[in-house]
Amino acid sequence: MLVHGWEVDTYAVALAGAGFLIALVVWLPLALKRLPLSLPIVCLFLGWLIHLLPQMELNPSPALHSVVTERLTEFVVIVALMGAGLKIDRRFSFKNWGVTWRLLLITMPISIIAIMMIGTSVLGLSVVGALLLASSLAPTDPVLAADIQVAGPQEGGEDAVRFALTSEAGLNDGLAFPFVNLAIVLSIAATTGQSWIGEWVTLHVLWEIAAGIGCGWVVGKLFGWITFKMPGDTLAKTGDGLVAIAATFVSYGLSEMLHCYGFFAVFVTALTLRNSHRDHDFQRDMHDITEQIERIAMMLMLLAFGGAVANGLLAQIGWREIAAALLILLVVRPVAGMIGLIGMQAVRGEKLTIAFFGIRGVGSFYYLAYGINHGNFEEDERLWVVLSLIVLASILMHGLTVTPVMTRLDRRQGRSA
Repeated sequence: MLVHGWEVDTYAVALAGAGFLIALVVWLPLALKRLPLSLPIVCLFLGWLIHLLPQMELNPSPALHSVVTERLTEFVVIVALMGAGLKIDRRFSFKNWGVTWRLLLITMPISIIAIMMIGTSVLGLSVVGALLLASSLAPTDPVLAADIQVAGPQEGGEDAVRFALTSEAGLNDGLAFPFVNLAIVLSIAATTGQSWIGEWVTLHVLWEIAAGIGCGWVVGKLFGWITFKMPGDTLAKTGDGLVAIAATFVSYGLSEMLHCYGFFAVFVTALTLRNSHRDHDFQRDMHDITEQIERIAMMLMLLAFGGAVANGLLAQIGWREIAAALLILLVVRPVAGMIGLIGMQAVRGEKLTIAFFGIRGVGSFYYLAYGINHGNFEEDERLWVVLSLIVLASILMHGLTVTPVMTRLDRRQGRSA
């Protein structure tokens, strides 16, 4: 690469860039702690600036690299799911997790139906295309929701709002998969005429959900035993938190080989591993390493997303796309969230916060890429534009409001802001 007559080693540039990126990973969360600005917003802006340089010729648009997008986002999500499961202090039970079931079984289906209606009426998408878009946008993202999630293991701060959004983000990524697969089988059936309902119900709903949960529990039990309870030298004695990454990869890999939902498996593995010895200090080591890897991977993804925006990813948006984005973010999620929380024992401010902060992000990119790569959708370019606009708007809207909203909520509840 030539810069003003000087020959510059591309590898050296990449190393220097990686060094600056890692430094930002360490420093930015501290610098932004009290500002109404989030780490994802900064990463987006940096990616946009970098790709405006004349030397940058790569267009990282997800629409042009759907296979790479699927794999990279998949990696980020599974690491985030492990981290989310490890940091939840509340013991799992159907009663203790009541707010989670409300968001999963009421809010999420309402959101999918409402977004489908917007997709067909406002955006003019086909029913199948609208279903894929709705399934991709319904889940709260486990990656970009770090600022509204609970703190690390045994660090406190697990109030109703943070627990609800953390547990929802951990489970609704897996629950979205049956709807994504429904859109895929419908798109294929439209061209082949094959029967689809039996396969979808038995394989994509019953088997893949049950087997994913079961696989995650077994792997979590195994790693819990060898980490904390195995006679002799347990893995916890090493002090190496990479055990959590090993558990993540084993859980996801085995679940995929069994053709079941790996997102469910990883989150259940994390919960089971945490429950194996809840008060052990090694839980923090495992959580910390997943958080660091997740943050680096997230920053890379957002730098690429910012670059895609700089290269014209959103050049084709019009009033229909803008109207749909506003309806989905400002009406669908808040209203569906409040409906799901009817009857919940919480103050109105907490309910409004939970309903509002349904952040869309990396997981949405994964589902759309997965659907396009495995189905037969003629509107893929339009779907990418709409989803990218909504994710961008969500990052900006939620990122600018999360610090003041959560600080105010903490003060009202008598907690340290």
